[in-house]
This record gives sequence, C-alpha cells and structure tokens, in this order.
Amino acid sequence: MRAHKLNLTTSATMMFGHIESKADRIAHLIKIRELQAQKPEDTKGFLSFIPWPFQGENTALVKKYKNLPPISSTDYIRFIAISRIVLHNVPNIQASWLTVGTETAQVCLHAGANDMGSIMIEENVVSAAGANHKLDAERMQQQIKAAGFVPKRRNQHFELV
Repeated sequence: MRAHKLNLTTSATMMFGHIESKADRIAHLIKIRELQAQKPEDTKGFLSFIPWPFQGENTALVKKYKNLPPISSTDYIRFIAISRIVLHNVPNIQASWLTVGTETAQVCLHAGANDMGSIMIEENVVSAAGANHKLDAERMQQQIKAAGFVPKRRNQHFELV
C-alpha cells in the first residue's frame, strides 16, 4: 500500500504450482484485488499482474517435495482466465512466455492476457530452474501477430512507445 500511496509503478506477481492449494491461489488473487481497490484514486496501483508457474529443476522445494507435478499449459491458460475475471481492477495481465513457452502464451492472449512481457537481455533465475524459452523482439512480434493480435511496444508504465 505504501508504494501505491507514493504513486510508484508496481506490478503484482505470483509464482504458483508448488505446495499451495487451488484455494490458496484464489485467496492470493483476492488479496491483490482488495489491495488494488484500496489504492488512492489518483494513483497507479498495480499496472499488471504476472503469474508464473513454479520452475522446480535444481530447487530445494523439489528436493524436499519429490512429487510436485508441473503446471500444465491448460492449467496455466485457465489461471490466466481466472485472473482476468478476479482482477477486474488490474488493467494488464501478462502471460509468462519465459516459463510457459510462446505457444501457450499465444493462447493466453485469447484467455485474458493482454501482455507478453518483455525481451530478456539476460535471465538467469528461472532458466537455472528449468525454463529454457527464448525470444528476441522480432520473434515476439511474429508470435503476437500469429495469435491474431497487433504487437505494440510499451514502457514499464504501460505507455506506448
């Protein structure tokens, strides 16, 4: 709430698909929605929500909990759709192409996502945990067009550039 009162540009993220329940996921979304509803009217609040599935390779959680099933593409797409409905007061929902791949991210654009995020110059965190998807600006634009949308370049404030 302090960032909202200071009118800082913020986003809400959620890593899911490890040891939480589906009820925990929904509770998390509701907390984000409630926090967004409490922001002062003349401030930005959360400009986006970015859910990304747990990447377990080489992590302590996978070592501790041996049978963590991965989030399927269908489950991720469904979560994007649920996020769009629950987070009606957060203007942008981002599909995490980095963790789910471009094909799933394309479908997410039809399920409520309106953003595919950014091109990574250097990314070491989720790639070390098993995500191996890569995109350059030209290929991202091609993927968005192939999904039936018009790619637009934006800055971190979601202003078109």
